[in-house]
Amino acid sequence: MKITGVIAEYNPFHNGHKYHIEQARMLSGADYVIAIISGDFTQRGTPAVIDKYTRTRMALLNGADLVLELPAVYAAGSAEFFSMGAVTLLDKLGAVDFLCFGSECGNLKTLSRLSAILLEEPEEYRAALRLEQKKGLSFPKARSLALQHCCPFDADITSSPNNILGMEYIKALLKRNSPIIPLTIQRRGNDYHDVSLKASDQPESPLLSSATAIRGSITSDGNFAEIKNHVPDSVFRLLEKAYGKGFPVTSNDFSPLLHYKLLSETGGFERYQDVTPALSDKIKKQIYSYKDFEQFCALLKSKDMTYSRISRCLTHILLQMTTSGLEEYRRHDFVFYARILGFKRESAGLLGVLKANASIPLLSKLADAASLLSAPGIAMLEEDIRISHIYRSTVCGKFHIPFVNEYVQPIVIL
Repeated sequence: MKITGVIAEYNPFHNGHKYHIEQARMLSGADYVIAIISGDFTQRGTPAVIDKYTRTRMALLNGADLVLELPAVYAAGSAEFFSMGAVTLLDKLGAVDFLCFGSECGNLKTLSRLSAILLEEPEEYRAALRLEQKKGLSFPKARSLALQHCCPFDADITSSPNNILGMEYIKALLKRNSPIIPLTIQRRGNDYHDVSLKASDQPESPLLSSATAIRGSITSDGNFAEIKNHVPDSVFRLLEKAYGKGFPVTSNDFSPLLHYKLLSETGGFERYQDVTPALSDKIKKQIYSYKDFEQFCALLKSKDMTYSRISRCLTHILLQMTTSGLEEYRRHDFVFYARILGFKRESAGLLGVLKANASIPLLSKLADAASLLSAPGIAMLEEDIRISHIYRSTVCGKFHIPFVNEYVQPIVIL
């Protein structure tokens, strides 16, 4: 039996994601595909446009056999921690053979070479990184230039989001000395950052637009139907059914809650993940110019700190994600359980294999947590539940729908 893992957000699931799962299965010869997905908040520091259970259903309807939730502390973290959390989860399942990820370059050899530099951090790299940071560049840009100094290559490689995540996945596998074999598929269709939906040049082929473009169309008044040919039919039906009844969700829906949290802090914000003293001071200085979540991100953005980094920092403050909490999880090896969001009945055999080989509990019922988890595991799960409730309460307030406690929410079984 061969098992392949994929790591994604499915925010929302689109044609490119379906292509990825299909290619991952074909390239690896896998019998089963396990998807690790973000819960209710994403790596860009934004809330998911639709809840994690609907996104789980989308994945299962389009090729995944089992969907597991990436703990929120990693799902809303930097590329390094997002990748380390997800790779650790796959590694601790004890039966995953491959990790297949999309990349802009599609060159595993180049990505692996760059990952080794990031892991080993030779003096040549560290010196080049310090030099670039002294110029006031953002960390991603400085790191890209430092890597180019050590290993000449096309500059676009380390500035492309999926390449960056791919390098972090490989680095995490190397760091854990994992037996999981990395595979990459070259990304097709629109660029990751494209904000316009891809035009049809081959009517018989599925349109491969970026999630950014699809989310933009979803959240624009009157444009929802435009995404119909850019997502699988099953996904469009789910989105259409949920439209105006729990979807779409945006960062600005959390504006009042974030503003309250910022005003409630009596000191600085340095205790939260990724928040530097300089950013903390800037938040305090600009707090009375706050209008909404997205406006405040733009206001705080600077040459050395990207919009996404600011958004993640504000999300960490909103969700009370502290540096000390993250360090405690790292000290105990990152991940303590595999929380099941959904699976296919026909893939039930996969669960038996994982139960026999995993070094962490498979968690399908929250009521079982107390008897299965360690103290750090219970702390992580309680944090995930609290964050899910924050998301759900905001969604309920926006759309005037009933609140569903995470403890009684059933997993998705198809």
